[in-house]
Amino acid sequence: MTSTPLDLLLPVSRGSGRTLGRQLEDQLRARIRDGSLRPGARLPSTRDLAGELGISRPVVVDAYAQLASEGYIVVRQGSRPHVCDCVWPSAKPTRALETSTPEPRIDFRPGVPDLAAFPRGAWLRATRDALRRMPDAALGYVDPHGALVLRQALGDYLARVRGVDVDPSRVIITSGWAQGRTLLLRALQSMGARRIAIEDPCFVDAWRAIERLGLERVAVPVDDDGLNVDALERLRPDVVIVTPAHQYPSGAVLSGERRTALLDWVRRHDATVVEDDYDAEFRYDRAPVGALQSLDPARIVYAGTASKTLAPALRLGWLVLPTRLLPRVQEEQVLSDFGSPRIEQYAFAEFLGRGELDRHLRRMRVRYRARRDALVAAVARHLPDATVCGVAAGLHAVLRLPAGHDERAIMEAAQREGIALNYLGAYESRRSRRPATLILGYARSGEAVIGAGIRELARVVSRVLSRVDSREDSHVVRRNARSVR
Repeated sequence: MTSTPLDLLLPVSRGSGRTLGRQLEDQLRARIRDGSLRPGARLPSTRDLAGELGISRPVVVDAYAQLASEGYIVVRQGSRPHVCDCVWPSAKPTRALETSTPEPRIDFRPGVPDLAAFPRGAWLRATRDALRRMPDAALGYVDPHGALVLRQALGDYLARVRGVDVDPSRVIITSGWAQGRTLLLRALQSMGARRIAIEDPCFVDAWRAIERLGLERVAVPVDDDGLNVDALERLRPDVVIVTPAHQYPSGAVLSGERRTALLDWVRRHDATVVEDDYDAEFRYDRAPVGALQSLDPARIVYAGTASKTLAPALRLGWLVLPTRLLPRVQEEQVLSDFGSPRIEQYAFAEFLGRGELDRHLRRMRVRYRARRDALVAAVARHLPDATVCGVAAGLHAVLRLPAGHDERAIMEAAQREGIALNYLGAYESRRSRRPATLILGYARSGEAVIGAGIRELARVVSRVLSRVDSREDSHVVRRNARSVR
């Protein structure tokens, strides 16, 4: 039987006082019984295992024959030996490698682009050509802060599309925004930062990242004009993390007046602003506002990612750093993982240089705008008392309901109907007195599905409201009965 050898760690010792065959039997038997070798697991051939252990083949043949006679393994002529397809009573339970949840019938989950639209062909061509041009040295331990070819390509792109003041030497490539945020917070902490201001509401993982490092999280309220800059005077943070182009999840844009006020505050207190520019390329009613970083690159960190423009699976993000922060963040990156996958960096540089990202974004802006328009039209038809808030941008819409609705109850009822969505309270540090608000992603569904989904959601909203009204009526009846008694 010819096959690719399989490795199996089974140490045997000639000085143990027990025969090599008995040692081999006992180790294999124990590993099968404790679940280390699962039912159906393939084993090396007798020739391969003998060569790997440095023992004679007949010893392995006899050991396999004994285990086969006991029912532990199956040995057949012309096929690979394997563990018997049975469950041993004492075997350790094994967890699935991936926990999968059923896909929803209607997907309004926010924060993820249309994964089916990922430009596989263009990315494959970029990867192939990047590998062909990639020097051998680039496959080694070099460029821990990002391949120069990508930092240069990103510099050109960000300056052209977002107006970022960028020098490739001040760019570092990260494994997405999550890693970039952690590296940045660690560096700022080492420089004395203690209080980190973050928008409220916001993506809750940011809260956990701040608190995990032992830093103090300061929640700054957001309204229709974005971050409430006046609150910073009272809170006095060292660092402010903000999404000025399209606040997540409220959908607000930081107004011009507040941009000016934020810059004034930062300069007076010599603080640091971190600009999370996660989906600014997707603006549908006008050109997106330019990056805040260009107004004060010495105090503002610019952070971007490919997760919303292309796909989260790429795990590619970037930071454009002020000179004073650069050495500390670079040091944290080396200590963390010595850089992000380099082959993907070369492929992305090729992808950018060819204009493929520009072409992809042009296609997706048309598609996402049509889907958002379909959502707005369906809301007007099926939920006429609701209001779509926030600017026409990004990958999600904010749906504000009239008074009397319970946003969490609606989300849970929708889940039971196979409709996936989120609600504003899931992003808030504390519940405010405001109307019930749903967060609806529209990136991954076509216009027909969106229209049907909003129609079904409207029925869910109506049923939940009926239950709420019924409970309130019952409460009034009980209260009146008590007053009569």
